[in-house]
Amino acid sequence: INAQDITAVILAGGRGSRMGGVDKGLQSFKGLPLTLHTLQRLQVGGGVGEVMINANRNLAAYESFGVPVWPDGLADYAGPLAGFLTGLERCETPYLVTVPCDTPLLPFDLVQRLAGALTTQGSDLAMVSAPETGKDGQIQLRAQPVFCLLRIELLESLVRFTQAGGRKIDAWTAQHNTALVTFDLPGDDPQAFFNANTLIELQSLENRA
Repeated sequence: INAQDITAVILAGGRGSRMGGVDKGLQSFKGLPLTLHTLQRLQVGGGVGEVMINANRNLAAYESFGVPVWPDGLADYAGPLAGFLTGLERCETPYLVTVPCDTPLLPFDLVQRLAGALTTQGSDLAMVSAPETGKDGQIQLRAQPVFCLLRIELLESLVRFTQAGGRKIDAWTAQHNTALVTFDLPGDDPQAFFNANTLIELQSLENRA
């Protein structure tokens, strides 16, 4: 897939409840806002032609990063799928890739690997599967549905799903042919998809990075 045919949307529209209600995407990581780290990794890594940000507050701050900013079309902080919907509605390319704002170490080759799987398997969407430490301390591969490459044709399906009250990503993606792309190869950063949900987790990630 040509990079110019892919638009990225950075999902920064959450409540930040587990961070005490702060705007997570604007929290500092190594001296820069989390969302700006994500934006720079997408731009440096290539693989996308355009980038937009989905945010629901502090819009001027996000606009200062130099890319379009769009709030949710759904009310009351409806979750990541609201950001998917906003991205698909605003996307002017055949493909949309979604990434959250709170993973500042995401792989530079993320988009290329998702695109490769989507075309090879002829799927509707491609999703990351990455190592994650469970409550038992064991590391296992787990799907990360907020890291997704979608065909623009999925907009109609997502509109129907959300209009019916659906809000869970897993429930929607399960309706479609999905390619899982594992990021556990030698050289893959085990912290690449660690998402900082609390300020303590963010500080811990910064210390390890």
